[in-house]
Amino acid sequence: MSITTYATLKSTIADYLNRSDLTSIIPTFISLAEANFQRNVRHWRMHKRVSSNLETEFSAVPSDYLEAIRWHVTTAPPSVIEYASPVEIMNAKTASGDTAGRPTLFSVVNSEFQVYPTPNQTYTSELLYYSKIPILSDSNTSNWLLEDHPDLYLYASLQASAPYLMQDERITLWNELYLSATQNLIASSETARSSGSLRMRVTTY
Repeated sequence: MSITTYATLKSTIADYLNRSDLTSIIPTFISLAEANFQRNVRHWRMHKRVSSNLETEFSAVPSDYLEAIRWHVTTAPPSVIEYASPVEIMNAKTASGDTAGRPTLFSVVNSEFQVYPTPNQTYTSELLYYSKIPILSDSNTSNWLLEDHPDLYLYASLQASAPYLMQDERITLWNELYLSATQNLIASSETARSSGSLRMRVTTY
């Protein structure tokens, strides 16, 4: 069976596990696999660019935000906004007397961006970041990762099933197949990078 949709992925997982009584729990295995992807997969297909105005110290983080790649002020002259820890920003605010100005630093605090200095006017900016991989569901039946690398979805889901099914002896097998699938993902990204400047990172376990 070709794995092209959420439904066929669930059916294939059931076939691999040789079980017909897991209909209600298989979506959880897939969700656990997707949680792993969000933490560990960084691929050029996840790049997203947004423009926004900077006019306050705090602003909302995009709902699909995972990790910043670069952020810069586009108001002339263009300048980079570097990442800093919340402590570093607090130290900078204290040292400067919290003087407003052109933002040069940012951090993430309670699902909000904090910039320093607090803008003294409205600045336009462009953020390039890694966005979340869209999760699968009955209404969202596919995404780029399932279309291009269905084996990665399958083996990550099977890996997540082993503790629930108390099949410790199968964890090694699923892990080996998962590692092989990630190598294919890496190879595809390397091919894309060789024709441009794209980059990806996958952490395996």
